[in-house]
Amino acid sequence: MVLHTSPYSSAFLRCLTSLSWGFIFPCYWLLDRLLASCVATSLEKRRRSQDPCSFVTLYVLVSTPLYLLLLLASLPFALLGFLLWAPLQAARHPYLYTHRSPNKHQAEQGGAASLADWRPQGRSFCFGSANVCLLPDSLARFNNLSETQRRAREVGKRIRNGASRPQIKIYIDSPTNTSISAVSFSSLVTGFPRTSSLDQRPDNTAEAEPLTGCPVHNSSADCPIHTAGADCPIPTTGDDCPIHPTGNQSSSDCPVHVAGGENTPECPLHAAGAHNSSDCPVHTTVAQNSPDCPMHASGVQISISAPEPDPPEAETGNHQGEGDAESLTGGVPSNNILSHRTSMFKKHSGRKRRQGDDGIDHEISAFFPANLDFLCLQEVFDHRATSRLRRQLQHYFPYILSDVGRYAWKGCCSRFKFLNSGVMLVSRYPILDAHYECYPNGRGEDALAAKGALFVKVQVGTSHQEQRVVGYLTCTHLHAIEGDAAVRCEQLDLLLEWGTDFRKATSRPSEEKGLEDQVAFDVVLGDLNFDNCSSEDKLEQQHSLFTQYKDPCRLGPGEDKPWALGTLLDTSGLYDEEVSSPESLQKVMENEEGRKEYLVFPTNKNHCPNQKGRKIPLKGNGRRIDYILYSEAVQQDWKMDIEEFSFITQLAGLTDHLSVAMRLAVSTGEEEP
Repeated sequence: MVLHTSPYSSAFLRCLTSLSWGFIFPCYWLLDRLLASCVATSLEKRRRSQDPCSFVTLYVLVSTPLYLLLLLASLPFALLGFLLWAPLQAARHPYLYTHRSPNKHQAEQGGAASLADWRPQGRSFCFGSANVCLLPDSLARFNNLSETQRRAREVGKRIRNGASRPQIKIYIDSPTNTSISAVSFSSLVTGFPRTSSLDQRPDNTAEAEPLTGCPVHNSSADCPIHTAGADCPIPTTGDDCPIHPTGNQSSSDCPVHVAGGENTPECPLHAAGAHNSSDCPVHTTVAQNSPDCPMHASGVQISISAPEPDPPEAETGNHQGEGDAESLTGGVPSNNILSHRTSMFKKHSGRKRRQGDDGIDHEISAFFPANLDFLCLQEVFDHRATSRLRRQLQHYFPYILSDVGRYAWKGCCSRFKFLNSGVMLVSRYPILDAHYECYPNGRGEDALAAKGALFVKVQVGTSHQEQRVVGYLTCTHLHAIEGDAAVRCEQLDLLLEWGTDFRKATSRPSEEKGLEDQVAFDVVLGDLNFDNCSSEDKLEQQHSLFTQYKDPCRLGPGEDKPWALGTLLDTSGLYDEEVSSPESLQKVMENEEGRKEYLVFPTNKNHCPNQKGRKIPLKGNGRRIDYILYSEAVQQDWKMDIEEFSFITQLAGLTDHLSVAMRLAVSTGEEEP
């Protein structure tokens, strides 16, 4: 197959499309603004009620008739452009493939993944899925969202910032503490410049952070260094403390990893490059894994990835002021400056599993996983928003498939398609093949969009026999209208059929070597628009999709695992202060009462599904409609293991969905030669 790097194979057709869209766009923009002025978000209503003397009402009264007048004037040009644009869609390619070769700076950041020899112990891959609701502004307002263009840029920055941060995990094995949370990680070492904003570097002369922001001193009881008492090998305060000799926690004064590395000669913690060095102020007389060691206790393991620099900001002409960014989240500062937090998981290895413990590390995270490899986005409908989002994500993901779908009458039965599929895939690994199919059975307003499935083949390595190691990804967004279970089931049938055909068509031996590819994974990602707990979704819950692919969050039809979380947020509360930032939304989602307040729950005949403050017991932890599924039978004798599953709150205030991520470990099952 050929990857389409342009919407049209001819430059002449591209020019005609640009000309036709130039005639259509003024009418499209004016209609969007006219409808948007009639639909206010809850944040706008709150601001109007707090400031009755504002000029918003006057602006609406003046702008609405002006938009209407200009719209009528632009209609003849739009009609001419439409007559030229619609026939051209028959020659348009179903997606746009963009590839940016990483420069030296991006290579150091780790944006492009390595295709080194595939070793028997295999490799782990991280997959993510997010519905970002980048509709035209007037349509997004029906989901209580606005400012689509600004949201697109902010979504891209947050995803990029989260995925490019250092990978830090803390595993806690405690018989009493089984809570899953993330502790603050602001300035553990000076070798992590990615803690800074993507727009500016950190100031080393900044004020010292409070003790609550320190990952070591997160609380007096949990501190692995200053455990309190005479047995502590490091003084708690004063000039004798090798961690904070000046009594503060400024990163510029921390002598632990002075040069950005942990094995440097200047490091007083690992001065000789070994954890048990006699010069180490922590491991002076005790072994690293001794229960007496306050830094490496038997139940605590800290893993830190190599430091990587920030990517440069390319959109110098599109920078928005801080006031613009704050308007997205109701006055809460933008998430451009991230205080990195460690991911805290339950550790299952080396201990007996409790009843109901499935062995999967799971968390509610305020950030996208570090080293995210593949991300499937849904509802990326708006053209300008797509371009803004793509420019942001290309700093970290070199390979992108966007503008996926059909328009007009091409390829989607007789229904005219005003919007494409809204699916977008970004990858750190090279894309070998791609194919899109449109669902032909859409109904109602859903039929106006070319919803379908995007099938992708990526290369993730090379075996010792010079065979390509590949993976298959399926990205989709199913029919959304409630009660149309038969439509979704038919779409799932088509999804499985098309996926089988795509794998057969792309499994031929490579032309260069003549060797068959080895398949590392087969993963399905997307918004399936049904959950595993609602009684109305029983038909979809029993579909054969779940016999061919495994859902890590599912126990069986109608029953999720206790830790599984709903991903559909109650749109009426998107701008509440309690959930307006990633950290605050994370805290709310960790609390059962908070979930009842801000998540949409499976429908029940006994109560209204969106009624806040309800007292009726609710089933499960909310409607989980965003899925990541994987096949366990892709390569004979190869082993797969879920390392972690995350529910992500980093897009708080920007969309009405929680994002999900899964890290999958793949190995050949052989021993290292």
